[in-house]
Amino acid sequence: MPGQRKVLSGRVVSDKMQKTVVVAVETAKPHRLYNKIIRKTKKYMAHDEEEACREGDLVRIEESRPLSRRKRWRVIEIIKRAGAEES
Repeated sequence: MPGQRKVLSGRVVSDKMQKTVVVAVETAKPHRLYNKIIRKTKKYMAHDEEEACREGDLVRIEESRPLSRRKRWRVIEIIKRAGAEES
C-alpha cells in the first residue's frame, strides 16, 4: 500500500545523544542454497523526543522524514524496559 510507513523493532544500544537513540534491528532469513539461518544486525538512529529510552530497552521505530543527516526514524513505543526481567 502506498503511504504506509515501515515499522521495525529492535534493542537500544546507545542513548548518549540528546533526543536520539541508536537501535539495533536483527533480521534472520535462510541462506538461499544451504538454508542455514543467517542473522544480520543493522543500526538505525531514531528520534526520541521525550528522551524516555534507555540502553537495553526493546523499542518499535517508524520511518519518517529526514530529521538530520543520518536520522530518518522515530521511536513510536517502548515495548519492554531493560530492567523489567520476569522472575
